[in-house]
Amino acid sequence: GQTYRNIEVILLDDCSSDRSVEIVEGLAVDEPRIRLERHLVNQGKGAALRTGFAAASLPFVIVQDADLEYDPRDYSRMRRPILEGNADVVYGSRFLASEYRRVLYFWHTLGNRLLTAVSNVATNLNLTDMLTCYKAAKSSLLQSIPIRCARFGWEAEVTAKFAKRNCSIYEVPISYRGRTYEQGKKAIWIDGLRVLGAIVTFKLWDDLYRERYGHAILQR
Repeated sequence: GQTYRNIEVILLDDCSSDRSVEIVEGLAVDEPRIRLERHLVNQGKGAALRTGFAAASLPFVIVQDADLEYDPRDYSRMRRPILEGNADVVYGSRFLASEYRRVLYFWHTLGNRLLTAVSNVATNLNLTDMLTCYKAAKSSLLQSIPIRCARFGWEAEVTAKFAKRNCSIYEVPISYRGRTYEQGKKAIWIDGLRVLGAIVTFKLWDDLYRERYGHAILQR
């Protein structure tokens, strides 16, 4: 396995109803690199990430969903373009060649590809997987970009803003063990409409800098 010494693990509890907070607080007692951030009212993934990005204190961030559909062993692949000074942002693509990929739903995959294609038309990028969970980016960049989408659509929002900020964006292949709907997968067709709405909204709306950063900040 990989050993990461200079890291922090920021766990976001978005008003869970199970023992998540209790478990994380117990882990944090013996591991100072674990930090817990809480929402007392459920706000959604985009809002949780906004809170996590604001709390980050190290140079870059990797987004990880708790369901472990994405393999943490890919962290070294995700961080390499940033550490080598080539990238501001790295997307982990489920559709590039990788070590393994679970075979699941055709229509779900087609929806992902179509939304990525529409996003690419709007941003003039050539991403293969805009909706991937695995996104790594410089903390200074994430903290200077306003994230308005509290729930679905944040991927399209930040992609549009990365493109408009002229960020250096890389993609790397990642492994993927997706869940079935019986195992708890929640994305449905209406979520695709929300993503489409975000693509259109942030194509038209140049909302690129948080107020306290002004318009002179460099993305690097």
